[in-house]
Amino acid sequence: MGSTPASRTSFPEETAHSQESRTDSAQKRAESNSRKLKFPVTVKHRKAEARIYRKTKVYPFYRVCAYVAGKRRMSHFVTCSEARAAADKLVRDLAAGSQAAALTANQSRDALAALERLEAFRQSTGKRVSLLNAVSEYVEAASKVNGYTVTEAVERYLCTVAMVKRKGVGEAVEEFIKSEEPRTRSNEGERAQLSASYAYTRAIRLRRFAETFQNTAVCDLTKEHLDTFIQSLHEFSAKSRNHYRATVHQFLKWCVRKDYLPVTHRLKEADAMRPEHANNGEVLFYTPKELRALLEAAEGPMRAIVALGGLAGLRTSELLRLDWLDVWRVAGYVEITSGKSKTRQRRLVEMY
Repeated sequence: MGSTPASRTSFPEETAHSQESRTDSAQKRAESNSRKLKFPVTVKHRKAEARIYRKTKVYPFYRVCAYVAGKRRMSHFVTCSEARAAADKLVRDLAAGSQAAALTANQSRDALAALERLEAFRQSTGKRVSLLNAVSEYVEAASKVNGYTVTEAVERYLCTVAMVKRKGVGEAVEEFIKSEEPRTRSNEGERAQLSASYAYTRAIRLRRFAETFQNTAVCDLTKEHLDTFIQSLHEFSAKSRNHYRATVHQFLKWCVRKDYLPVTHRLKEADAMRPEHANNGEVLFYTPKELRALLEAAEGPMRAIVALGGLAGLRTSELLRLDWLDVWRVAGYVEITSGKSKTRQRRLVEMY
């Protein structure tokens, strides 16, 4: 090879691509030819420029130096041909506007490894995240975790916050109704925890609620949904609408326990969920003559029920649970024990 002027921009392409198969003698020839070069060798392509510096006693390597993204970057090579090939590629990349030239070897390896991790994440989750977005989110999160790693912060969060599960309103309602059925059953001689008639009525209300929001997940419910539902009950009385509100309230509390709703859902703060003041009709009662007629017409145990209901004001459900021991156990009073009271609180009704 003849002497190479400093302005020559590249060796033949074969030289750059045949370094791995080169024999030792070829390397020696290339090394000897490099002595004929006048260093530093300037390599140009369009407006891009790089320089190759020879070996010295202090630096026993060929050095390729260029300004990349405003910073001076230097690479080291064992042979002059390797340095020349690297310089040719560098100036072409710089002239083409490639940003890869701004990366060091370590940075390039890190970037490729990061892109591989993001691709594996996309394949496993279906979510596509750019390297820039991933780094930006990490930096933002890392600045807020007070010395913890992001992974540690996430693990602590998961330990204290329940993950909300998606569940359709209809599915959740049926699951709630089924979960309450065992409470309507009792052992012989014991009162059930939940009235079967009340559970039946509540199921009717909840199924109407579910029909209003078909194909809607519980966690997607909003205050506007509840407003819409309560407004749809305009044909009912205020008292009945209050019963619906209470039923929906019970269902939402159960959904929180099942992690179908977050604890902070605030659905109960919807305007329509505020109880209404029911305009109850005037309370009527039997006159002494009417009550006497009822007692004379009643026979057997029914006479006792009419008497206690009319004179002591007991609820029908409570009357049906009483026996004569409850009437005579406490002198001058009818005792409604906690197991027979609607409110499950013992009370005494004075007999005049």
